[in-house]
Amino acid sequence: MEITIRDGGADDLPVILGMLDSCVEWLVARGRPGQWGTRPLSASPGTVESVARYVAEGSVYIAEADGVPAATLTLTDAPGAHLAHLPPPGEPERYIHWLASDRRFQGHGIGSALLAHAAEQTRRAGVGLLRVDCYAGDDRRLVAYYEANGFAPTQTYTAGANNDWPGQVLAMRVRP
Repeated sequence: MEITIRDGGADDLPVILGMLDSCVEWLVARGRPGQWGTRPLSASPGTVESVARYVAEGSVYIAEADGVPAATLTLTDAPGAHLAHLPPPGEPERYIHWLASDRRFQGHGIGSALLAHAAEQTRRAGVGLLRVDCYAGDDRRLVAYYEANGFAPTQTYTAGANNDWPGQVLAMRVRP
């Protein structure tokens, strides 16, 4: 399987939302609805608006497997508003948002390839810090995934309407 990474944009919004919906379906099938719930994210106007905003403000990357869109992430210069209560890092950074993959391509290293691409784009921009945040509930498998890809946990937080969604911020140092 050949993995290529291309720049994305607003025209990719339906593909990105489809990948997010694929992730929800996969998580629900494994009894892990805590991360994103049980409904397709494309059915949530707030989520669609959030994804569209990050796509418009950031740099979108689409990983393709043999020419088929398989995974995505967006890079910006800062975390989302849900982390406004945490202290800033005190240096320029790049921040990963909405990493998702079409679960049909699970196990082929496509997410890892995108994370390596994000680190390289961060380095090329002359920035030494790449951060991401994720769901830290259940068995913390998502945190472990980022750790396996070179990130180190930094701050924990809670979010959600009831402040009961456990989150983890992770960081990677890249050499500009």
